[in-house]
Amino acid sequence: VNVTVINGNTSTTSLTTTAATSVASNAASSSKVYKIDSIVVANTSASAANITINVYSAAALGGTAFPIASTISVPAFASLIVTDKTTAFYLLEDKSIGATAGTATALVVTASWEEIT
Repeated sequence: VNVTVINGNTSTTSLTTTAATSVASNAASSSKVYKIDSIVVANTSASAANITINVYSAAALGGTAFPIASTISVPAFASLIVTDKTTAFYLLEDKSIGATAGTATALVVTASWEEIT
């Protein structure tokens, strides 16, 4: 292994629509791998809302979506840990992660990862 740089990253994404929204995207030919350490979904509304998290076979939500969490109900004013350090996984080049809310403006997704070069 010839790792030269490991950078920590965190993104917070408000799901303002019920369409798939990018959480993390690793571009083709980036020469990087992302170690996804955690994905947490917070429900900021007074009603339960469903969340689906997919890994896409191409960057920028392209290709085929493969669910890692499918239509899970997040209770009102609660959080769901989709993945954490004990279930970390790698996002290779030309792959992405997207979140789809069942209710617009109810959910916020926070993801953290290590970008390894």
